Amino acid sequence: MPVSLAASYRRCQDLHRHHGRSYYLATRLLPAWKRPHVHALYGFARHADEIVDRTDTGTPAERERRLRDWSGRFLAGLGGEAVDDPLLPALLHTVATFDLDPADFAAFLDSMAMDLTVRRYADYPALLSYMEGSAAVIGTLMLPILGPADPAAAREPARQLGLAFQLTNFLRDVAEDLTRDRVYLPQDDLTRFGVTTADLRAAATGGRATPQIKSLIAYEITRARAHYAAAMPGLDLLPGASQTCVRAAYLVYGAILDEIERADHDVFTRRAVVPTHRRARLLAQALLAHRKGTFHNAERQEGALPVV
Repeated sequence: MPVSLAASYRRCQDLHRHHGRSYYLATRLLPAWKRPHVHALYGFARHADEIVDRTDTGTPAERERRLRDWSGRFLAGLGGEAVDDPLLPALLHTVATFDLDPADFAAFLDSMAMDLTVRRYADYPALLSYMEGSAAVIGTLMLPILGPADPAAAREPARQLGLAFQLTNFLRDVAEDLTRDRVYLPQDDLTRFGVTTADLRAAATGGRATPQIKSLIAYEITRARAHYAAAMPGLDLLPGASQTCVRAAYLVYGAILDEIERADHDVFTRRAVVPTHRRARLLAQALLAHRKGTFHNAERQEGALPVV
């Protein structure tokens, strides 16, 4: 492997290790040759996200220009042009290795651009439209790397898992998103539970959720769990270590919802984090479940997710 390409993969791995700890740990369960490609996809998504989220680095128009310029370099690289970028060589190599669909990348970049101008979503279908590009396509991009026995059958569960992970992040990060004036909770849900954006801001400032906000968060958790349930059939379609990896991520991310529930649905008192000892137990559980074929029993014991 050329030195520049190896350096690009290392840069993607560093981003993954630093910013996606739970996901990174799950990735360690993959065969060594698959891991760099997962790091490359993470690095791509993380870098685009940072361009639009770093409000201290310029106006929305300036960040939109940087995103457009970076997207243009990526598209030029897809066309065979040489690229001068620390991340893109690894990503382009991964795209070529697995013949990944450029349309999925375009959908993701379109959703990132939305973050520069769209700060509220009227209802859940509107939020799903955003998450189609920001999350569902990540699931479909991962499939060729994971190597399911039936790619067509695995596609929808992969999309659902991407949606489940994203919605889990949204619930965990309500306070953080408010600092960027973003609310990834449907406005009609806020109205249903008697919550306003001002109420969310007051809760973030005071470090405590109201009963109405707690009811809203509990409702959104049921939505997230429905996506996890819809994703579960895809797990059995994955081979060997790929299955173990995704099962581990499934359990660890789902456990974030448990932590929110343990905090009585208050996402403002503290950020919901799965304790290190529990993450280790869930990773071990995923390994044991793969060996014994008892994932549903292990999940039921942990109580993290619905069993279907």
